[in-house]
Amino acid sequence: MAANSFDDETEFDDETDFDLTSGAGASSTYPVQCSALRKNGYVVIKGRPCKIVAISTSKTGEVHLVGVDIFTSKKLEDLSPSTYNMDVPNVTYTEYSLISIDDGFLSLLTDSGSTKDDVKLPEGELGQKIQADFEDGKELLITIAASMGEEGATSYK
Repeated sequence: MAANSFDDETEFDDETDFDLTSGAGASSTYPVQCSALRKNGYVVIKGRPCKIVAISTSKTGEVHLVGVDIFTSKKLEDLSPSTYNMDVPNVTYTEYSLISIDDGFLSLLTDSGSTKDDVKLPEGELGQKIQADFEDGKELLITIAASMGEEGATSYK
């Protein structure tokens, strides 16, 4: 029998659906050696996507990382050998025009002209400022960060 040929018992179902897209979270992070990480870069600490705000290496080769969660602004720390690989999150930032705020969710205008209504108004000072400026009639551009299957407003102008 020749290579790559099929025997008579092989059947193909015309209804077979091959999903050629990546699964959820398949490319949400990529590995980087700890010693290659830099301040203002990104890293996953305790399962959360963080921006690195401080990094130092001890004489024993351990890297002390201090990061701020890009969604909650909470400070997280990690200590790892410089030769270890750490996950770095893929982070994207997109600006949207704010149309309205309904029941704690932002209604945003996309480039295609449709609306995006699944992003919560952030808690704390940022959310209060967005709400106040919007109520004052200002036109706002909201920056939405997306990483590791999560989205959130991180700033506005």
